[in-house]
Amino acid sequence: MKRIILLTFAIAGIAAILPSCNQSKSKEMVKQEMYGTHQGKEVYMFTLTNKSGNIVKITNFGGKINWIEVPDRNGKKANITFGYDTFEGTIKGDMSYGSLVGRYANRIANAKFTLDGVEYTLPVNNGPNTLHGGPGGWHSVVWDAEVVKDSEFPAIKLTYVSPDMEMGFPGTATAEVVYTWTDDNEIVIDYKCTTDKKTVINLTNHAYFNLKGPGNGDILDHVVTLKASAFTPVDSVMIPTGEIRPVAGTPFDFTTPHTIGERIGENYDQLILGRGYDHNFVLDNKETVDVEVYEPSTGRVLEVITDQPGMQLYTGNFLDGTKIGHGGVVYAHRTGFCLESGHYPDSPNHPDFPTTVLNPGETFNSQTIYRFSVR
Repeated sequence: MKRIILLTFAIAGIAAILPSCNQSKSKEMVKQEMYGTHQGKEVYMFTLTNKSGNIVKITNFGGKINWIEVPDRNGKKANITFGYDTFEGTIKGDMSYGSLVGRYANRIANAKFTLDGVEYTLPVNNGPNTLHGGPGGWHSVVWDAEVVKDSEFPAIKLTYVSPDMEMGFPGTATAEVVYTWTDDNEIVIDYKCTTDKKTVINLTNHAYFNLKGPGNGDILDHVVTLKASAFTPVDSVMIPTGEIRPVAGTPFDFTTPHTIGERIGENYDQLILGRGYDHNFVLDNKETVDVEVYEPSTGRVLEVITDQPGMQLYTGNFLDGTKIGHGGVVYAHRTGFCLESGHYPDSPNHPDFPTTVLNPGETFNSQTIYRFSVR
């Protein structure tokens, strides 16, 4: 009996020690530094380091992924995303880079939608439309931030409470986003949102990627495989027409590998309207990996895995060289691409599209993973 009692106390003692060990490990894996202040709130840069010494930097200003440093096939590490060295640069630059986008990612036609017979008017910031939640969307606010102390891998949790009618959207929406940087070089993004009033929600991340590293040329040689049998064509102001068009026989067929630049200049109506690819693909959601991008000269591979129905492929068609990022790198035409998981653009105005309505008492949950490797 005595031996059993002693063993029980020993196990209890170990259990008591383990949480503090995990918390200590978590703190070692995440470094928090002051980055700036915005509207009276402190802005931090969090550096997440995995067991291989690869790092991801994220700021709580707009929840932006500011740096992703991973090796090429020869083990040479480089940053492969857009961002800025200083908070001043972030404020003066393009605030979409790497950001958490909400309350509604992508476009809403004519900056309005109707919910239960009530028309809601939003700010116009993209032609006649609202883009990425408006000029004061979630990409431009300071999120509350904390290190996730009990995580196996380096992780931070960001929280933002969006008041009722912010940017014209109904309901007080409470969003939580957890970024985790795993030992398998995966950025796992877990989204969660609730509301106290019926509203619409569409969340994404707007990271730009260049697997050669920004400053090392364009992204036209990147090889894309995208498991989507259809896409949503757009009109002259980039709003879906409502058609679900099969990709077969079009330059939008990436169900087998093609480089971004192979067909981007073809005389095809949708490429002309978007000045390249800037379209939502209707994911098949049948494969483990939804998108793979391979860069031949470095061997770097990006895989994207999501539970969302759509994937916006944007090939940097409107990058014009006026934005200067890390180390003085010029973000020129087609030097970066985005893969934005989410629902379809303008879904609130298309009842046939998967719904983006969130009701009180419901919780929006979603996960998207960016996985990096080499071959």
